[in-house]
Amino acid sequence: MSAEPLRVASIGLGWWSDVLADAAKRTRKLEIVACYTRSEGKRRAFAEKYGCRAAKSYAEILAADDVDAIINTTPNQTHLETVQAAAAAGKHTFLDKPIATTISDARAIIRACEKAGIVLAVGYQRRRETHFRWIRDKIAAGEFGKVVQAEANISRDREGKFDLTSWRFTAAGMPGGVMLQIGVHYTDVLEMLLGPVESVSGMTAQLALPGENPDVAGLLMQHESGAVSTLNAGYASASEYYLMNVYGREMTAYYSLHEGLKTLRRRTTEAVPVPVKKNDTLVEELEEFAECVRGKGRPETGGAEALRSLAVIRAGVKSAREKRHVTVAEILAGDE
Repeated sequence: MSAEPLRVASIGLGWWSDVLADAAKRTRKLEIVACYTRSEGKRRAFAEKYGCRAAKSYAEILAADDVDAIINTTPNQTHLETVQAAAAAGKHTFLDKPIATTISDARAIIRACEKAGIVLAVGYQRRRETHFRWIRDKIAAGEFGKVVQAEANISRDREGKFDLTSWRFTAAGMPGGVMLQIGVHYTDVLEMLLGPVESVSGMTAQLALPGENPDVAGLLMQHESGAVSTLNAGYASASEYYLMNVYGREMTAYYSLHEGLKTLRRRTTEAVPVPVKKNDTLVEELEEFAECVRGKGRPETGGAEALRSLAVIRAGVKSAREKRHVTVAEILAGDE
């Protein structure tokens, strides 16, 4: 007999909450039973769309006996308050990235969850894409030889989709702008493939969109292994584009959104396509969360991993502001 689904409540109810709720509907391991956001209209619409009840308050959600866990897509600057409340109520939490906007908030979130003995998972679905898993596994198997370098790009066109009233486009809600909002996905992937980042040099610009936050950013990173990687992120490109090239002494992997995955082995001149099956990364991370709540393992990206990914971005933000190289250790030693 299969286990009962994990009963979850969605809070925040922005566009990403719908994306995760759609994913929850694609698995039998979770069931959305309730929702809450401050806007009565939004919570009613979400409840009708996903067949759950609309709670009148977050306190009502946290007091509910039929809610095992929270899917939290609230604004970044509210993560500490909302996760601490969930922890105090004994509710496990799946939190959309980043864990917080500051190191001090991130640490407080981790402490609250550890003290309460609840599962904290942070959503980093990009690392689960099959092309990145394939590269990771081949690196682990030694087929790349010594990995020396990588370059990545994650870019989108936000013209006509930009809302100056949204927390996603403010310095308070998204320090570092595009680098924290989407670039953090690929710093996470780069750390998965090349190991921990040791130091960062960052540069940002605001070239196309209104507001106060960078819409173009770049990081130059040195990993603890000695390998060097670069990441460019943008909201001002002509269209959507993803790139990840990983260079080893024996093999190089080339991935792009439009051309898929290819490899080039040493002493050859022809890049060979690698067929990989597309996977449902959102379902995978939600199912993993449900299994962890049931006591089966720990999240691949929990509090410790999310703290590191935030620290890498914060190092880039500080580097761009102060025009100097910044170590991740320096960021982790502070609280900004």
